[in-house]
Amino acid sequence: MPTPSPASAPIRRLTLRDLTACADLSEDRGWPREEHKWGFLLTAGTGYGIDDPGGGLVAACAVTEYGPHGRPSLAAIGMVLVAERHARQGVGRRLMRHVVSELGTTPLTLHATPHGRPLYEELGFKVTGRAEMVRGRFTPVGPEPGIATRAATAEDLTTILRLDEEVFGADRTPVVTRLPAFADQLRVAEEDGRIIGYAAAWPNMDTHVVGPLIARDTETAKALIASLAARTDRPLRTDIDVRHEELLAWVRERGLAVVAPNAVMTYGITELPGDWTRRFAPLTVAAG
Repeated sequence: MPTPSPASAPIRRLTLRDLTACADLSEDRGWPREEHKWGFLLTAGTGYGIDDPGGGLVAACAVTEYGPHGRPSLAAIGMVLVAERHARQGVGRRLMRHVVSELGTTPLTLHATPHGRPLYEELGFKVTGRAEMVRGRFTPVGPEPGIATRAATAEDLTTILRLDEEVFGADRTPVVTRLPAFADQLRVAEEDGRIIGYAAAWPNMDTHVVGPLIARDTETAKALIASLAARTDRPLRTDIDVRHEELLAWVRERGLAVVAPNAVMTYGITELPGDWTRRFAPLTVAAG
């Protein structure tokens, strides 16, 4: 029988058994393998992929849904990858059309690179914001932020979930409850015994990625980043909403340089829900 081409091969759900194939696909496109992140996305969300008859995957992406189970109020699409040998053949467009169709009327969001943005615009996504990826070794400069932080405990989880939903604008329980196992650090900021922010630092190749970063204000965000940086010897990486100009300037003064811009895009909504003034960085751009 003839071998189906990627243009007609079935699109299927991915599982953790596909983790190595997803990492191989990342590497094929010159991305880091990021097994730790892929494992998180495949368990907290849903992966979609097209098998390569020769082994591995032709294409893949991950979808993370937020809100009530079965009735999501928002879904994030990320890690959209097509193997180099099958690039520019419409495979990515086909995969994205399938995912958008599968999600029906659910509002969508994604972070687009300049390379991927034209495809998403063709599919009806609109640019509604921007973020900048920053990376580097954090070097303390000047006085430390005067906000108290500490390691989060199991008793904090209910409060963290409530704060996160208020700021993010949708219930992220399946994602947030995985943070203690996924991240190397999970810290909260407090004032008068009340949690006013939280942040995690999770391992990704040779860096620690700071995210999510939810904070009452910029000073609280600074305190959380500084406290995470003080407890790792790895470079930090994070993606900061460009509207947080003061925080971006502050991290640059402390050794983090802008690596890449991303366009925040939405489909079915004109802007993301929640309170952007307290949402400083996502868990990962792949999860919105």
